[in-house]
Amino acid sequence: MRALTFEPGSEGTLDVREVPDPRRGQGELLVEGLTVGICGTDRELIGAGYGWPPPGEERMVIGHESLGRVLEAPDGSAFSPGELVAGVVRRPDPVPCGACARGEFDMCRNGGYTERGIKELDGFASERWTVEAGYAVKVERSLESVGALVEPASVVAKAWEQIERIGARSWFEPRTLLVTGAGPIGLLAALLGRQRGLEVHVLDRSGPGLKSSLVEGIGATYHSGSSLAEFAEAKPDLIIECTGAGPLVIDAMTTTAAAGIVCLCGLASGGRSHRVDAGVINRDIVLENDVVFGTVNGNLRHYRDAAAALAKADLAWLERLITRRVPLTRALEAFEPAGHDNVKTVIDLTA
Repeated sequence: MRALTFEPGSEGTLDVREVPDPRRGQGELLVEGLTVGICGTDRELIGAGYGWPPPGEERMVIGHESLGRVLEAPDGSAFSPGELVAGVVRRPDPVPCGACARGEFDMCRNGGYTERGIKELDGFASERWTVEAGYAVKVERSLESVGALVEPASVVAKAWEQIERIGARSWFEPRTLLVTGAGPIGLLAALLGRQRGLEVHVLDRSGPGLKSSLVEGIGATYHSGSSLAEFAEAKPDLIIECTGAGPLVIDAMTTTAAAGIVCLCGLASGGRSHRVDAGVINRDIVLENDVVFGTVNGNLRHYRDAAAALAKADLAWLERLITRRVPLTRALEAFEPAGHDNVKTVIDLTA
Protein backbone atom coordinates (compact mmCIF):
# COMPACT_ATOMS: atom_id res chain seq x y z
CA MET A 1 0.00 0.00 0.00
CA ARG A 2 1.24 3.49 -0.85
CA ALA A 3 1.31 6.31 1.68
CA LEU A 4 2.78 9.79 1.92
CA THR A 5 5.16 9.73 4.87
CA PHE A 6 7.78 11.94 6.50
CA GLU A 7 10.15 11.97 9.44
CA PRO A 8 9.00 14.55 12.00
CA GLY A 9 11.77 16.94 12.94
CA SER A 10 13.74 16.40 9.73
CA GLU A 11 13.40 18.47 6.58
CA GLY A 12 13.43 16.90 3.13
CA THR A 13 12.09 13.52 4.24
CA LEU A 14 8.64 13.64 2.63
CA ASP A 15 8.03 10.91 0.06
CA VAL A 16 5.59 8.26 -1.12
CA ARG A 17 6.49 4.84 0.26
CA GLU A 18 5.13 1.35 0.46
CA VAL A 19 3.79 0.70 3.97
CA PRO A 20 1.99 -2.30 5.48
CA ASP A 21 -1.74 -2.54 4.85
CA PRO A 22 -3.75 -1.36 7.87
CA ARG A 23 -5.40 -3.97 10.06
CA ARG A 24 -8.88 -3.13 11.24
CA GLY A 25 -9.18 -3.34 15.01
CA GLN A 26 -12.28 -3.92 17.06
CA GLY A 27 -14.80 -1.13 16.54
CA GLU A 28 -12.90 0.33 13.60
CA LEU A 29 -13.78 1.07 9.99
CA LEU A 30 -11.52 0.05 7.14
CA VAL A 31 -11.56 2.90 4.64
CA GLU A 32 -10.34 3.42 1.09
CA GLY A 33 -8.60 6.78 1.02
CA LEU A 34 -9.99 9.08 -1.68
CA THR A 35 -8.52 12.54 -1.10
CA VAL A 36 -6.57 14.41 1.53
CA GLY A 37 -6.30 18.17 1.78
CA ILE A 38 -3.04 20.05 2.28
CA CYS A 39 -2.81 23.09 4.54
CA GLY A 40 -0.28 25.28 6.31
CA THR A 41 0.01 22.81 9.17
CA ASP A 42 1.25 20.12 6.77
CA ARG A 43 3.83 22.50 5.33
CA GLU A 44 5.08 23.34 8.80
CA LEU A 45 5.31 19.63 9.61
CA ILE A 46 7.48 18.79 6.62
CA GLY A 47 9.56 21.88 7.33
CA ALA A 48 10.43 20.36 10.72
CA GLY A 49 8.43 23.02 12.57
CA TYR A 50 6.94 20.37 14.83
CA GLY A 51 5.36 16.90 14.72
CA TRP A 52 5.64 13.73 16.76
CA PRO A 53 5.70 10.22 15.20
CA PRO A 54 3.82 7.27 16.67
CA PRO A 55 5.63 5.75 19.67
CA GLY A 56 8.53 3.58 18.54
CA GLU A 57 8.47 4.89 14.96
CA GLU A 58 10.68 7.32 13.08
CA ARG A 59 8.28 8.11 10.25
CA MET A 60 4.62 9.03 10.16
CA VAL A 61 1.88 9.16 7.53
CA ILE A 62 0.95 12.81 7.03
CA GLY A 63 -2.53 14.24 6.29
CA HIS A 64 -5.41 15.30 8.54
CA GLU A 65 -8.01 16.63 6.06
CA SER A 66 -9.51 13.31 5.02
CA LEU A 67 -12.15 11.78 2.82
CA GLY A 68 -12.59 8.07 2.25
CA ARG A 69 -15.05 5.32 1.34
CA VAL A 70 -15.93 2.64 3.87
CA LEU A 71 -14.79 -0.84 2.86
CA GLU A 72 -15.60 -2.67 6.09
CA ALA A 73 -17.58 -1.65 9.15
CA PRO A 74 -18.19 -3.28 12.54
CA ASP A 75 -21.49 -5.05 13.06
CA GLY A 76 -24.00 -2.78 14.72
CA SER A 77 -22.18 0.42 13.83
CA ALA A 78 -23.84 3.38 12.13
CA PHE A 79 -21.73 2.85 9.01
CA SER A 80 -22.05 0.65 5.93
CA PRO A 81 -19.64 -0.23 3.12
CA GLY A 82 -19.77 2.32 0.31
CA GLU A 83 -20.50 5.33 2.51
CA LEU A 84 -18.21 8.34 2.49
CA VAL A 85 -16.57 9.37 5.75
CA ALA A 86 -14.16 11.92 7.16
CA GLY A 87 -11.97 11.06 10.11
CA VAL A 88 -11.80 13.27 13.18
CA VAL A 89 -8.22 14.46 13.75
CA ARG A 90 -7.86 14.73 17.52
CA ARG A 91 -8.17 12.06 20.21
CA PRO A 92 -8.68 12.95 23.87
CA ASP A 93 -6.05 12.78 26.54
CA PRO A 94 -6.25 9.23 27.96
CA VAL A 95 -5.89 10.50 31.53
CA PRO A 96 -8.21 12.51 30.75
CA CYS A 97 -8.47 16.21 31.60
CA GLY A 98 -11.88 17.58 32.53
CA ALA A 99 -12.63 18.81 29.01
CA CYS A 100 -11.58 15.56 27.33
CA ALA A 101 -13.64 13.56 29.82
CA ARG A 102 -16.72 15.44 28.64
CA GLY A 103 -16.11 14.99 24.91
CA GLU A 104 -14.66 18.49 24.48
CA PHE A 105 -11.26 17.18 23.44
CA ASP A 106 -10.74 20.12 21.09
CA MET A 107 -10.38 22.17 24.30
CA CYS A 108 -7.88 19.84 26.01
CA ARG A 109 -6.34 21.56 29.01
CA ASN A 110 -3.08 19.66 29.47
CA GLY A 111 -1.90 18.85 25.94
CA GLY A 112 -2.14 15.10 26.42
CA TYR A 113 -4.21 14.64 23.26
CA THR A 114 -3.00 12.92 20.08
CA GLU A 115 -3.75 13.91 16.48
CA ARG A 116 -3.86 12.02 13.20
CA GLY A 117 -0.98 13.01 10.96
CA ILE A 118 0.37 15.52 13.50
CA LYS A 119 0.98 14.07 16.93
CA GLU A 120 1.71 10.39 17.63
CA LEU A 121 -0.89 8.96 15.22
CA ASP A 122 -0.56 8.22 11.51
CA GLY A 123 -2.54 10.50 9.26
CA PHE A 124 -4.86 9.83 6.34
CA ALA A 125 -2.61 10.27 3.27
CA SER A 126 -2.64 6.59 2.35
CA GLU A 127 -4.56 4.34 -0.01
CA ARG A 128 -6.29 2.71 2.94
CA TRP A 129 -6.70 3.73 6.55
CA THR A 130 -8.64 2.73 9.64
CA VAL A 131 -10.60 4.90 12.04
CA GLU A 132 -12.64 4.19 15.13
CA ALA A 133 -16.36 4.31 14.32
CA GLY A 134 -16.78 6.88 17.08
CA TYR A 135 -14.35 9.24 15.35
CA ALA A 136 -15.79 9.04 11.84
CA VAL A 137 -18.41 11.34 10.34
CA LYS A 138 -20.64 10.53 7.39
CA VAL A 139 -20.31 12.71 4.32
CA GLU A 140 -23.05 12.88 1.70
CA ARG A 141 -22.24 11.07 -1.54
CA SER A 142 -22.85 14.28 -3.46
CA LEU A 143 -19.79 15.78 -1.73
CA GLU A 144 -17.29 13.21 -3.01
CA SER A 145 -15.42 15.80 -5.06
CA VAL A 146 -15.10 18.24 -2.12
CA GLY A 147 -15.32 16.08 1.02
CA ALA A 148 -11.74 16.90 2.06
CA LEU A 149 -13.15 20.30 3.04
CA VAL A 150 -14.97 18.80 6.02
CA GLU A 151 -11.99 19.18 8.37
CA PRO A 152 -11.29 22.88 7.65
CA ALA A 153 -15.04 23.49 7.74
CA SER A 154 -15.14 21.87 11.20
CA VAL A 155 -12.75 24.54 12.46
CA VAL A 156 -15.13 27.18 11.14
CA ALA A 157 -18.18 25.38 12.55
CA LYS A 158 -16.57 25.47 15.99
CA ALA A 159 -15.79 29.17 15.58
CA TRP A 160 -19.43 29.91 14.80
CA GLU A 161 -20.62 27.80 17.74
CA GLN A 162 -18.39 29.79 20.08
CA ILE A 163 -19.49 33.12 18.57
CA GLU A 164 -23.12 32.24 19.10
CA ARG A 165 -22.50 31.05 22.66
CA ILE A 166 -20.70 34.29 23.51
CA GLY A 167 -23.39 36.36 21.85
CA ALA A 168 -26.04 34.60 23.93
CA ARG A 169 -24.72 36.35 27.06
CA SER A 170 -27.06 39.23 26.09
CA TRP A 171 -29.30 40.34 23.24
CA PHE A 172 -27.63 39.08 20.05
CA GLU A 173 -28.81 39.94 16.55
CA PRO A 174 -25.64 40.56 14.50
CA ARG A 175 -26.11 41.96 11.03
CA THR A 176 -22.59 42.34 9.65
CA LEU A 177 -19.54 40.10 9.53
CA LEU A 178 -16.02 40.94 8.38
CA VAL A 179 -13.71 38.06 7.47
CA THR A 180 -10.02 38.89 7.06
CA GLY A 181 -8.27 36.52 4.68
CA ALA A 182 -9.74 34.69 1.69
CA GLY A 183 -7.99 31.37 2.11
CA PRO A 184 -9.98 28.16 2.69
CA ILE A 185 -10.81 29.00 6.32
CA GLY A 186 -11.81 32.57 5.49
CA LEU A 187 -13.99 31.58 2.55
CA LEU A 188 -15.68 28.86 4.56
CA ALA A 189 -16.24 31.30 7.43
CA ALA A 190 -17.87 33.68 4.95
CA LEU A 191 -20.02 30.86 3.58
CA LEU A 192 -21.33 29.95 7.03
CA GLY A 193 -21.94 33.63 7.72
CA ARG A 194 -24.07 33.91 4.59
CA GLN A 195 -25.91 30.72 5.58
CA ARG A 196 -26.84 32.60 8.77
CA GLY A 197 -28.23 35.49 6.76
CA LEU A 198 -25.50 38.02 7.62
CA GLU A 199 -24.14 40.81 5.45
CA VAL A 200 -20.63 39.52 4.84
CA HIS A 201 -17.48 41.39 3.85
CA VAL A 202 -14.17 39.67 3.06
CA LEU A 203 -10.82 41.48 3.10
CA ASP A 204 -7.80 39.98 1.32
CA ARG A 205 -4.58 41.29 -0.22
CA SER A 206 -5.35 39.69 -3.61
CA GLY A 207 -6.79 41.84 -6.34
CA PRO A 208 -9.69 40.87 -8.60
CA GLY A 209 -9.60 37.20 -9.53
CA LEU A 210 -10.79 33.84 -8.27
CA LYS A 211 -11.01 34.84 -4.62
CA SER A 212 -13.09 37.93 -5.31
CA SER A 213 -15.30 35.86 -7.63
CA LEU A 214 -15.81 33.24 -4.93
CA VAL A 215 -16.76 35.89 -2.39
CA GLU A 216 -19.21 37.50 -4.78
CA GLY A 217 -20.57 34.05 -5.65
CA ILE A 218 -22.08 33.68 -2.18
CA GLY A 219 -23.52 37.17 -2.15
CA ALA A 220 -20.76 38.73 -0.05
CA THR A 221 -18.63 41.82 -0.72
CA TYR A 222 -14.93 41.58 -1.52
CA HIS A 223 -12.39 44.18 -0.43
CA SER A 224 -8.81 44.18 -1.71
CA GLY A 225 -6.30 45.53 0.80
CA SER A 226 -4.36 44.91 3.99
CA SER A 227 -5.89 47.45 6.36
CA LEU A 228 -9.15 47.76 8.31
CA ALA A 229 -9.21 51.54 7.87
CA GLU A 230 -12.25 51.45 5.58
CA PHE A 231 -14.24 49.71 8.31
CA ALA A 232 -13.45 52.28 11.00
CA GLU A 233 -16.79 54.05 10.60
CA ALA A 234 -19.22 51.30 9.64
CA LYS A 235 -17.97 48.85 12.24
CA PRO A 236 -18.98 45.20 11.78
CA ASP A 237 -20.71 43.30 14.57
CA LEU A 238 -18.41 40.31 14.12
CA ILE A 239 -14.87 39.82 12.83
CA ILE A 240 -13.38 36.42 12.03
CA GLU A 241 -9.63 36.95 11.60
CA CYS A 242 -8.04 34.24 9.45
CA THR A 243 -4.66 35.69 8.47
CA GLY A 244 -2.68 35.77 11.70
CA ALA A 245 -1.17 39.06 10.46
CA GLY A 246 -0.22 41.14 13.50
CA PRO A 247 -1.55 44.52 12.32
CA LEU A 248 -4.91 43.03 11.35
CA VAL A 249 -5.20 41.17 14.66
CA ILE A 250 -4.49 44.36 16.59
CA ASP A 251 -6.82 46.55 14.53
CA ALA A 252 -9.63 43.98 14.72
CA MET A 253 -9.79 44.45 18.49
CA THR A 254 -10.93 48.06 18.09
CA THR A 255 -12.94 47.84 14.87
CA THR A 256 -16.13 46.05 15.94
CA ALA A 257 -19.39 47.66 16.92
CA ALA A 258 -20.30 47.76 20.62
CA ALA A 259 -20.52 44.30 22.20
CA GLY A 260 -18.66 43.04 19.17
CA ILE A 261 -16.94 39.69 18.92
CA VAL A 262 -13.54 39.03 17.36
CA CYS A 263 -12.69 35.40 16.64
CA LEU A 264 -9.03 34.69 15.91
CA CYS A 265 -8.62 31.69 13.58
CA GLY A 266 -5.33 32.63 11.95
CA LEU A 267 -2.00 31.68 13.46
CA ALA A 268 0.93 34.11 13.47
CA SER A 269 4.48 32.88 13.03
CA GLY A 270 5.80 35.12 15.80
CA GLY A 271 9.07 36.99 15.94
CA ARG A 272 7.62 40.32 14.78
CA SER A 273 7.00 43.33 17.00
CA HIS A 274 4.26 45.90 16.48
CA ARG A 275 3.81 49.24 18.20
CA VAL A 276 0.38 49.36 19.80
CA ASP A 277 -1.49 51.60 22.21
CA ALA A 278 -2.56 49.00 24.76
CA GLY A 279 -4.57 51.62 26.63
CA VAL A 280 -6.79 52.30 23.60
CA ILE A 281 -7.35 48.58 23.06
CA ASN A 282 -8.16 48.05 26.73
CA ARG A 283 -10.53 51.01 26.86
CA ASP A 284 -12.37 49.98 23.71
CA ILE A 285 -12.87 46.36 24.77
CA VAL A 286 -13.92 47.21 28.33
CA LEU A 287 -16.26 50.11 27.62
CA GLU A 288 -17.97 48.33 24.74
CA ASN A 289 -18.24 44.87 26.36
CA ASP A 290 -16.30 43.39 23.47
CA VAL A 291 -14.90 39.86 23.36
CA VAL A 292 -11.75 38.59 21.65
CA PHE A 293 -11.13 34.85 21.60
CA GLY A 294 -9.08 32.25 19.76
CA THR A 295 -10.14 28.89 18.42
CA VAL A 296 -8.51 25.86 16.83
CA ASN A 297 -9.42 22.25 16.03
CA GLY A 298 -12.89 20.72 16.35
CA ASN A 299 -14.63 17.84 18.06
CA LEU A 300 -17.14 15.33 16.76
CA ARG A 301 -20.17 17.62 16.67
CA HIS A 302 -18.20 20.28 14.80
CA TYR A 303 -17.38 17.76 12.07
CA ARG A 304 -21.05 16.86 11.83
CA ASP A 305 -22.03 20.53 11.66
CA ALA A 306 -19.39 21.05 8.97
CA ALA A 307 -20.65 18.16 6.85
CA ALA A 308 -24.19 19.52 7.14
CA ALA A 309 -23.09 23.05 6.18
CA LEU A 310 -21.25 21.77 3.10
CA ALA A 311 -24.26 19.70 2.09
CA LYS A 312 -26.37 22.91 2.08
CA ALA A 313 -23.85 24.84 0.00
CA ASP A 314 -23.70 25.11 -3.77
CA LEU A 315 -21.55 22.20 -4.96
CA ALA A 316 -20.17 24.10 -7.94
CA TRP A 317 -19.00 26.87 -5.59
CA LEU A 318 -17.29 24.38 -3.28
CA GLU A 319 -15.57 22.71 -6.24
CA ARG A 320 -14.05 26.07 -7.20
CA LEU A 321 -12.35 26.23 -3.79
CA ILE A 322 -10.22 23.25 -4.76
CA THR A 323 -7.86 24.83 -7.24
CA ARG A 324 -5.22 22.12 -7.51
CA ARG A 325 -5.55 18.32 -7.54
CA VAL A 326 -2.38 16.26 -7.44
CA PRO A 327 -2.16 12.45 -7.80
CA LEU A 328 -0.51 10.50 -4.98
CA THR A 329 2.26 9.47 -7.38
CA ARG A 330 3.27 13.16 -7.62
CA ALA A 331 2.29 14.13 -4.09
CA LEU A 332 5.34 16.29 -3.46
CA GLU A 333 4.02 18.75 -6.05
CA ALA A 334 1.19 19.55 -3.65
CA PHE A 335 3.71 21.31 -1.41
CA GLU A 336 5.25 23.47 -4.11
CA PRO A 337 4.39 27.19 -4.23
CA ALA A 338 1.26 28.04 -6.20
CA GLY A 339 -0.13 31.24 -7.64
CA HIS A 340 -1.84 33.93 -5.57
CA ASP A 341 -5.23 32.63 -6.70
CA ASN A 342 -4.60 29.15 -5.38
CA VAL A 343 -7.08 28.38 -2.61
CA LYS A 344 -6.98 24.68 -1.76
CA THR A 345 -4.76 21.78 -2.85
CA VAL A 346 -5.84 18.16 -2.44
CA ILE A 347 -4.05 14.91 -3.16
CA ASP A 348 -5.94 12.21 -5.04
CA LEU A 349 -5.10 9.00 -3.19
CA THR A 350 -6.51 6.78 -5.93
CA ALA A 351 -4.14 8.02 -8.66
